[in-house]
Amino acid sequence: MQTLNADELLFGWDPTPGIVSVWADRDGRVLVWRRVDGRVVCERERFRPWLFAANLNDLAHLSVERSASPLDSRAPFSVRELDGPEDHCRFLITAQSGRLLERSLLDGASRRLGRTVASLYDLSDYYRVGAVEQYLIATGRVSFRGLVFDDLQRMQIDFETTALDPQQGRIFMAAIRDNRGFELVLEAPDIEHEPALISELCAIVRRCDPDIIENHNLFGFDLLFLEERARVHGLPLDLGRPEGPRGLTRVYEGPADDQEAKRRHRYTIAGRELIDTLDAVRRHDFVTRDLPSHRLKDVARHFGIAAPERVYIAGAAVLETYRQNPELVRRYALGDVAEVDALSRRLAAPAFALAGMAPRRYERLTYAGPAMGILEPMLIRAYVRAGAAPPLPATTDSGLGPHAGGGLHLFAAGIAEHVVKADVASLYPSLMDVYAIGPACDRLGALLTIVRRLTELRLFHKQAARDAIPGSLEGGHHNALQAAMKLIINSAYGYMGAGTMALFADRHAADEVTRHGRAVLEHVVGELRQRGVALIEADTDGVFFAVPPTWDAERERELVAEVAATLPARIRLEYEGRYQAMFSHEVKNYALLTYQGHLIVRGAAMRSSRSEPFGERFLKQALGCLMRNDVLGVQAAFVETVTALRERKLTAGDVATRVRLSKTPSAYASARTRQREAAYEALLAAGRNDWAQGERVRHYRTSSGRQIWLPDVAEGEARNDDANDYDIDYYLDTLVTSYAGRLRKAFTPDDFDSIFRRSGQLGLFDKPIEQVRLVRIEPT
Repeated sequence: MQTLNADELLFGWDPTPGIVSVWADRDGRVLVWRRVDGRVVCERERFRPWLFAANLNDLAHLSVERSASPLDSRAPFSVRELDGPEDHCRFLITAQSGRLLERSLLDGASRRLGRTVASLYDLSDYYRVGAVEQYLIATGRVSFRGLVFDDLQRMQIDFETTALDPQQGRIFMAAIRDNRGFELVLEAPDIEHEPALISELCAIVRRCDPDIIENHNLFGFDLLFLEERARVHGLPLDLGRPEGPRGLTRVYEGPADDQEAKRRHRYTIAGRELIDTLDAVRRHDFVTRDLPSHRLKDVARHFGIAAPERVYIAGAAVLETYRQNPELVRRYALGDVAEVDALSRRLAAPAFALAGMAPRRYERLTYAGPAMGILEPMLIRAYVRAGAAPPLPATTDSGLGPHAGGGLHLFAAGIAEHVVKADVASLYPSLMDVYAIGPACDRLGALLTIVRRLTELRLFHKQAARDAIPGSLEGGHHNALQAAMKLIINSAYGYMGAGTMALFADRHAADEVTRHGRAVLEHVVGELRQRGVALIEADTDGVFFAVPPTWDAERERELVAEVAATLPARIRLEYEGRYQAMFSHEVKNYALLTYQGHLIVRGAAMRSSRSEPFGERFLKQALGCLMRNDVLGVQAAFVETVTALRERKLTAGDVATRVRLSKTPSAYASARTRQREAAYEALLAAGRNDWAQGERVRHYRTSSGRQIWLPDVAEGEARNDDANDYDIDYYLDTLVTSYAGRLRKAFTPDDFDSIFRRSGQLGLFDKPIEQVRLVRIEPT
C-alpha cells in the first residue's frame, strides 16, 4: 500500500487550478471547465470508470486484464487485487465503458444466481460512486483550487408566476442579475409572450456564461416551474455550456426509505453549478436555531441584507399589482435576486471551501450530509490512492444493540443568576484523537488522520480569522475554511455510529467515544461541584453553572482554567460566555439574558415555528421579567394578554399560527377521510387547492370552530387579517397551556396556578404577588 500524505487526504494531490465545474458520464467522457486569467476554458478528457468488488465471480465469463494500474489501462476490462482481508472489497475493477461494465456484471450475476438482477444496488458485493466522483477521486482533483469566492461568476434568476402550480399558471416575469453588474427583467404580459421569455432567458444565460446559477427555493419552485412551462411550449432549455449537454437534467436525491426526500426534485446543468440558497439557510438554522423562518425576505431582514428601499408585495397580490403598477413589481423582483446574491455571499462560503477538499461537485456539497456526503468520499479517495481494499457495505445492524449516547444531565430547573457556560471544545473529535479511536475496518487510519490534520488546520484558520481586519476578504477566507473544517470534524463520530448507512461505520468505536465523553463530562461536573458552583445542566455542548454574585468575568475564567488543567492533554475546556440570568426549563431547553439585556431562547420546548404572535409576544415579555426577578411584571404581561383576548383587542393575525405544508393536495385528499388538519381545511374553505409542499400558511380558529386562511400581505400595506372573530376560550387555553406553561418550573405549583389563572384575577386565599418567590438555583 502507498503511504498516505495527510494533506493529500484532505485536499487531493492534483494541483490543477481554477476548476469551476466537472461533467462526466458512465462511458468515461469528461469535461472540465476552468477559470484561467478571468476566462473559462473547457478541457476534454477520458477516464476509466471504476468500482470496488468483493470478488470477480460476475466477470468469470469475460476476459479481464490483471494490472497494477487499472485506472491507466486500455483493456476493455482491467482489475487490480487490493491489499486487504477476504471480507473486504479486494478488487478495483475498471473498464473503457462504465455502462458496459455494469451490463456485464449484471449479466454475470444473473447467470450466477439463476434470476434476473436489474441493478448493482441489488447486490452487496459492490461499492460505486457517481461518474463525476469517480473522476475526481481517481485523479485527486478538487474544485476552486487557487480561486476565491468572488472569482466565480454567479447569476441569480427568479420567476414571478400567475399560480403556484405550473400546470395551472405561467411565468409572467423573470428577474436576472449577476455579480458582474448585469441586471434585467424579462416580462410576458400575456401567455403568448411566455415562450419568448423562456427563450430569451436561455440566451442570456449562454451570453453571460455564469459558473453558478442561484435562487432561493431554486429546486423546489423555479426550475420545476421552468421545466414544465418549457415542456408545454415544446421549447428546449438550452442552458448548459456549449461543450457539453445543453439541457436541464432532473435528478432525485434522498434515501430510498425517505419518501418526502424522494419526492423533492433536484436538477443539474453541465458546466454550471446550481445553488439553492434555501439549502444554506436550512444548514445554518440547524446549527443556530435563530431564524424566524426560512423564507427569503424573513432571512434577509434577519441578516440585515434587505435594502432600505426594498419593495414588499404579498405573493397572492403580485399578479394584480403587476397589472396596476408593473414598475413596482419589477423593483420587487429585482429586490429578490439582490437578496439571493447577498445571502449567498453570507452563507455559501463553507460549501465553497468544502469543494476544495471533497471530491464532489460544489452544487452537491451545499446540501450533502457531512458524514456520508462529504467525509465518506474523502475516505474512498484515500483507499483508491493507497491501493487498499475498503470494507464491504454492511447489510444489517443486528446484534449490535442500541448505541450508547453521550451524557445529558439536568441538575436543576428554575431561575439562576450570574451564569457561566464552559464548553469542551470539539469533545468527540478530540477524544478520537487522544485515545486513537477510529473504525476497526479503516485499516489506513484515514478517518483519524483526517480528523487530526483538520483539527490542527482549523485552529490555525480560526486564529487567522480573529487576527484579520474585521470584515476583510482575508478574514472571511479563513473563517470559511475553519467553518468547513469544523463541519467535517464534527461529523466523524456520527459517521462511525451510522450503521449500515456508512461504509466505515463501527458502532463499538462510536460507543467507546461516548464512554470517554461521559467520563470527561462527569469529571468536569465533579470538579465544578467541588468548587461550590450551582450546576444547571451539562451535555456534550457544554456545562451551565451559576457562580456567586461577587465574581467578575476574570474570576469566572480562572475557575474554568482550573478545571481545564485537570483534563487530559488535548482535551480543552473553554470559557464560552457569561449571562446575567438563565431560566432552566428542561435539558437543552432554556432562556438566557445577557449582560447587555438581550434575550436568547433555545430548544423546541421553548420556541416553535408554529407559534402564534400574541403568545410569542407574551412569552418574550414574561421571560424578560422573570429573569429580572420582576414577578409583578410577569403577571401584568399575562393579565394584559388575557384582557386583550377577552375584549377582542387582538386581530386574527395576532392569533394565527403559521404552518409549513408537508402534504401535496392529492396526498391530503387521500388522508382527509382519516384525519382532518386545520391548515389544509382553512385553505380548502377559502377555495384554494393549488398549494405546494413547503409553503407556509397562516390560519386561525373562529368562535364557530371554523379554520380561516390568512394570506400574507406586503409589508407596509393594509393587512387583510384584522378580523377579531377568533375563539376566545380556545386562545385563552392556548395562552395558559402553550405559553405560560413554559414558565411553570420557575414557580411553585400554587403560585403558578394563582398567577396564570384564566380569569386574570387573584383568588381570595391566593398569596399576594409581592410575596411570590421564584424557584431559584443558587451556588452553595
